[in-house]
Amino acid sequence: MNTLVIVLIAAVLLSCAYVFYGRWLANKWGIDPKAETPAKKFEDGKDYVPTDGWTVFSHQFSSIAGAGPVTGAIQAAVFGWVPVFLWIIVGGIFFGAVTDFGALYASVKNEGKSMGLLIEKYIGKFGRKVFLLFCWLFTLLVIAAFADMVAGTFNAYTEVDGVVKLADAAKTNGAAGTISLLFIVFAMIFGLVQKKFRFHGWKETVVGLVFTVAALGLGMLVPITATKDTWTYITFVYIFFTAVLPMWILKQPDTMTTYMFIGMIAGAALGLLVAHPTMNLPVFTGFHNDTLGDMFPILFVTVACGAVSGFHSLVSSGTSSKTVSNEKDMLKVGYGAMVLESLLAVIALCVAGAAAAADGTPAAGTPFQVFSSGVAGFFEMFGIPVYIAQCFMTMCVSALALTSLDAVSRIGRMSFQELFSVDDMEHAEGWRKLLCNTYFSTIVTLLCAYVLTRIGYANIWPLFGSANQLLSALVLVTLCVFMKVTGRSNKMLFAPLIIMLCVTGTALVERTIGLVKAYAAGSATFLVEGLQLIIAVLLMALGLVIVINSLKAYFGAKKESEA
Repeated sequence: MNTLVIVLIAAVLLSCAYVFYGRWLANKWGIDPKAETPAKKFEDGKDYVPTDGWTVFSHQFSSIAGAGPVTGAIQAAVFGWVPVFLWIIVGGIFFGAVTDFGALYASVKNEGKSMGLLIEKYIGKFGRKVFLLFCWLFTLLVIAAFADMVAGTFNAYTEVDGVVKLADAAKTNGAAGTISLLFIVFAMIFGLVQKKFRFHGWKETVVGLVFTVAALGLGMLVPITATKDTWTYITFVYIFFTAVLPMWILKQPDTMTTYMFIGMIAGAALGLLVAHPTMNLPVFTGFHNDTLGDMFPILFVTVACGAVSGFHSLVSSGTSSKTVSNEKDMLKVGYGAMVLESLLAVIALCVAGAAAAADGTPAAGTPFQVFSSGVAGFFEMFGIPVYIAQCFMTMCVSALALTSLDAVSRIGRMSFQELFSVDDMEHAEGWRKLLCNTYFSTIVTLLCAYVLTRIGYANIWPLFGSANQLLSALVLVTLCVFMKVTGRSNKMLFAPLIIMLCVTGTALVERTIGLVKAYAAGSATFLVEGLQLIIAVLLMALGLVIVINSLKAYFGAKKESEA
C-alpha cells in the first residue's frame, strides 16, 4: 500500500477527532475563556508564567514527543503495520489525548497542582506517597531505556564474531554525537542569551537557527569516535546537569529542539509526498511473535507513547498548567499535542515500512537508526548530501530522546525528594534532609537507572510500556474522582481506564511468569532477568495498592461536593 495514503488517512482521522471529539469534551467539561488561570493568578516569573497558547503547545509537544512514538511504532511493527496503525489512531483519539487533556484541565481547575498533589487531594496522602514511588520507578525505566538507545546510536564500534571493530557508520554516528554535545552547549548558551536580552519573534528564531546550524556544521567536522560505554557515561553526566540546573536554562532549548522537530517531520512528510514509497512491512503477521510474545497485550504496551502515555500527564499538570494564560488554549495544548504525536508515530511507521525490504524484512538497526536513515534517504532526493542528511537526522532522533531525558531526570529526582519530604523540613531529621538534597537524590536516581541500562533497551521497553500505560490508568482513576466531585461527566473515562488496567495488568503478569520460567530453566542472570523481575513485581504491587485506594476514594466521594 502507498505510505502517503496511510499518512493522509491518519491526518484526516486525527484532525476530525480534534475538531469534533476534542471540542465535545471541552464543551462537556466546561471551558471558561474569562476565568483567571493559575498562570495569571500566581504569576511569579519563574514557574507560573502566562504564555501564548501556541508557545505552550510547542513546549508541550517538544516535552512529550520524545523517542517513544518513533521507537514504539517501529518495534511493534513485528505484528504487522495494520494493527499498529489501528491502535495508534484509536488509542491516540480516545485514550492518550483524553488523558492528557483531562490532566491539564484538572490541574488548571486546581490552581496548577501537579498530578501528585491532585492525587493527595482526591485520593489521600498515602495514595500520593505510593504514586510518587511508582513514578520514581517509572522514571528509572525511561532514563535507562532512552540513555541506552542514545549511547547505542552514537556508538562507533560493532562486534563481529567476537572481534570489536569500527562500524561502517562510525563517522556518521560519531558526528551525530559531537553535534548533540555542541547542541546541548549552544542550547544552554541560548538560554543565557535569552534571559539577558529576552529575544522574541523573529529574533528568537534567527538566534536559535544560527546555534542549531553551528552545532551541525562543527559536529560534522569533528566526529567523536567512542564506544557505547563511553557514550553512556557522557549521557549520564548530561542527565545529571539537566536534573539539577535551573529550569530557565533548560526551557529555552525547547525552542531549538522545535526547529529540529519541524525539519525532521517536514522532511519525512515531503519525502513520503514526493516519493510515496510502498509500505513493505507485512499487513499482519499473526497474534504471536516469538520475540515479543502475544499481540495482546504486548502490541499495546510496545506502541506506548504514540497512543497513550501516563508520562504526558506529568508534563500537562507539572509545567503546562502553570503557563496556560487562557482556558480556551487547553484543548490545543492537551488534546492537540497528543494527536500530533500520534501522527508522528504513523509517519515513523511509514518510514520503517519504506525502509524494509521488498519481502517484508525490517531494516536492520535500532529504531532510531531505522528512522533516521529512512528520512535521510528522503533528504537525498532533494539534493542534500547523504552525510549531511544522515548526521542531521541522527541528531534529530537523538534530540527526541535527550529532550525526554531532560524532563524525566528532573521528575525522577523530584519524586524521590517528595517521597521523604515533610512539611517542616527545617527541623527534619538529618537522614531525611540528606535524602531530600538535590544532588544526593539525583545521584541515587541516576545510579539506579545506570544499573538498569545493563539490561538493554530491548528488554526494558516492555516494562517501560507497561509502567507508562499503568501510570495513565492511575491518572484516569484520579480524573474520574475529580469529575465526579465537581459535577462533570466522567463516563468517557471508564472504557480507557478499564482497558488500560487489563492491558498493563496482563502484560506485567505475563512478563513476571516469563522471568520466573527463565530462572527455573537456569538461563537467567540477576543483571538481566533478576532486575526485570524485581521491577515487574514492584510495579504490580504499587499499581494494585493505588487502584484499590483510588476506587475506595471514588465510591466514597460525594457527587458534586465541589461543584
